Amino acid sequence: MSWYLEVLKKYAVFNGRARRKEYWMFFLFNIIIAFVIGFFEEIVGAPDIISTIYSLAVLIPGIAVSVRRLHDIDRSGWWLFISLVPIIGIIVLIVFMVKDGQSGENQYGQNPKMLSA
Repeated sequence: MSWYLEVLKKYAVFNGRARRKEYWMFFLFNIIIAFVIGFFEEIVGAPDIISTIYSLAVLIPGIAVSVRRLHDIDRSGWWLFISLVPIIGIIVLIVFMVKDGQSGENQYGQNPKMLSA
């Protein structure tokens, strides 16, 4: 949960680097929270207002952590736009997000693994 909150604290920070763990834990908690909200809305019979508000609230932090994750593998944040290419773009982006970060310092800053150690 601390990884999720850490991303929310860096709400619109697009510079620096993000570890794989930070990105994937944020992704995992987003899936879990969205599932719980959707389940709750379905049981209550409420319209999708809460899920829409939640999705909009985590949109910017999600983009920011994705950009920082790309920075960790020494890629520009503009690579996020490759996801607009049907099928192939999503696959390429997933491969990028799974790759281990560049060891040592790169043009985007210090290695986050070294900072937390």
